[in-house]
Amino acid sequence: VFFYADPNVNTLVDFKYKKIFKAQHGENGQKKQMFGKSGEDLIIKVPVGTQVRDLQTGKLLLDMHEKKETRMLLKGGRGGWGNVHFKTSTRKAPKIAEKGREGAELQVKLELKLLADVALVGYPSVGKSSFINRVSAANSKVGSYHFTTLEPKLGVVRLEEGKSFVIADIPGLIEGAHEGVGLGDKFLRHIERCKMIYHLVDVSEMEGRDAIADFEKINEELSKFSEKLAKKPQIVLANKMDLLWDMEKYEKFKSYVEEKGYEVYPVSVLLNEGLKEILYKTFDRIQKVEREPLEEETDIREVLQELNIQKDDFEITQDEEGVYHIEGRIVDGVLAKYVIGMDDESIVNFLHLMRSLGMEEAMQEAGIEDGDTVKIANVEFEYVE
Repeated sequence: VFFYADPNVNTLVDFKYKKIFKAQHGENGQKKQMFGKSGEDLIIKVPVGTQVRDLQTGKLLLDMHEKKETRMLLKGGRGGWGNVHFKTSTRKAPKIAEKGREGAELQVKLELKLLADVALVGYPSVGKSSFINRVSAANSKVGSYHFTTLEPKLGVVRLEEGKSFVIADIPGLIEGAHEGVGLGDKFLRHIERCKMIYHLVDVSEMEGRDAIADFEKINEELSKFSEKLAKKPQIVLANKMDLLWDMEKYEKFKSYVEEKGYEVYPVSVLLNEGLKEILYKTFDRIQKVEREPLEEETDIREVLQELNIQKDDFEITQDEEGVYHIEGRIVDGVLAKYVIGMDDESIVNFLHLMRSLGMEEAMQEAGIEDGDTVKIANVEFEYVE
């Protein structure tokens, strides 16, 4: 099972409707010592920036951060040997064969963290969609809406030959976003990989907003979600200056924000005023800021091993009818793969394998005596010392 970072896929919405993925089974072996055909690989397409995590532990298994990269998550099971493999000079037609092993199985969680240089945050209706449309080739819906955009938007800012960067419009940032209000917690994680933040604030206060209160509430949501977000470089854009008649409001806001240690720039997205200078400064700045180091991946083999060792190698139990059952990882993974023929040779081979795994000694310690019935890997037999 492979994952492919497809640059043409933008969301994980398809996984809402299909949640179980199975690679194709291999075919059985054929006559004349012919191998069975291997199953086709399963390739799952995800957006660039998708993280694949183990559902139980939350450990990161794959970080699909490179465009068009293909990464393997799970291997298929090894094919079993046919009876010809067990042929010797004294056994011309052995009646024992080996089943193929089951492939690995795992429950995973997919998380999308967009890869952008700058995250654009702010309350709904402050002009974020207009901003990203103005400075890039993005095409966000624009309007005086007090509800939020339902998905992040990416835009590429192209300044001149060889100078460009990516902005992500992060929706859902209203009070309580870190707790899931307004879908905010679903999108805040996208900011974690950005180098810096544009914080857009409506300083006109034409719609009854309070610029300082809005500024504080958004920053509070960032810090409650993650201290890393609160510490990222941030440029505050005082938008809708074209609607501001009382400059004292802006000066008051500017003074307050600068005291907090942030830069403030007056802009009008509608009139395209004050934007060019900021974009060039941003490009120069992000060249000096290192992207957040990638989270270390966990080797998938470690996770699968942890799942396997949750059971003992094998255990012996007795049911109400007095039948002893030998079950566990060794039984499922080793003994169960053999096809047992109803002949002495097959049974001898099977019992020899049991002894090599320490089961004969374990049966004696469990108090199994001559004449007791023992069942293992769907084979039932009478125990004889």
